[in-house]
Amino acid sequence: MDNHTTIFTQEPSSSSSSSLSSSSSNRSSSSIVLASARPKKRAGRRVFKETRHPVFRGVRRRNNDKWVCEVRVPNDKKSRIWLGTYATPEMAARAHDVAALALRGESACLNFADSACRLSPMIPASASAVEIRRVASLAAHAFHDPKNDVVSSTNTTASDDSEVCSGTTSLCVVRDHDYELNDLLLGMADEPLRSPTHRFLQYGQK
Repeated sequence: MDNHTTIFTQEPSSSSSSSLSSSSSNRSSSSIVLASARPKKRAGRRVFKETRHPVFRGVRRRNNDKWVCEVRVPNDKKSRIWLGTYATPEMAARAHDVAALALRGESACLNFADSACRLSPMIPASASAVEIRRVASLAAHAFHDPKNDVVSSTNTTASDDSEVCSGTTSLCVVRDHDYELNDLLLGMADEPLRSPTHRFLQYGQK
C-alpha cells in the first residue's frame, strides 16, 4: 500500500506581510550613519584653538564667523575636496552630506538623518571634484534656513573659494598639512604677544 504525504503551505497573512515591510523599512532607516553618533576624537597634535564644529563632520570655523567645508577622498587619507565657505554651519553640513553621498553612497556618514532621501536627487552622476563642489553649493543654498544666520548681511558662496582654488588646480584637492598649517597660523594670530622669559634676558646680559 502506497503512502501519500500531503504538504500544506500557508500563504502569509496581510498582517505578517505588513510587519515584514515595516521591519525592512526600519532596517533601511537604521542603516544611516549619523555624525552625531560618532563623537569626534580630540586632536592628537597641540592646537592653539579648535576650529572643528563639535557635531557636524567636515565643517570648520574661520575667524570671520564663516564656516568652511571639505570632504575626504575615499582611499586617499591625505587628500580632501574643498567644498566652499558658507554663512552657517548648517549650510556647510548639507554641502558635506551631498558630497559624502556622491563619494561613498550608502556607507557615507551624514550630518542630517534626512539627507539620504532629500539629497538623493541632487547626487551627481560624475564623481569629479568640480561637479561635487557645484552640487554641494546648490544643496547648501537649497536647504538654507535664514533663522540660522548669525550675520544677516553675510552673503558668502562657495564660488569665492572656487576662484581662489582655480589658480592652483582645477580639482581643488588640498592636502591635510595645508589645513594644519592654516589652523596653526590662525591660532598664532589670536595668541597675545608674550614677553621674553627671565632666563632669556639673563642670557643676553652675559
